[in-house]
Amino acid sequence: MLNNNSKQKSLLQRFLFVFGFFFFLLYVGLGLTLILWKDMPIELEYTNRMLFGGLLIVYGIFRFIRLRQEN
Repeated sequence: MLNNNSKQKSLLQRFLFVFGFFFFLLYVGLGLTLILWKDMPIELEYTNRMLFGGLLIVYGIFRFIRLRQEN
């Protein structure tokens, strides 16, 4: 059954959740862009692009896990 005794989140908590989710998507998107974009206008070696892109994806996932634990 549903638990109707839980309180509704405040406007600030909802805003911070949406804000955190936006940055999760941003970090994962930037990481995937670095990994998948072959002809980048920024001069980075392939290995450095992979490492930095992977780091951004891992950090985005870490932020999402922390965001879910707070709620």
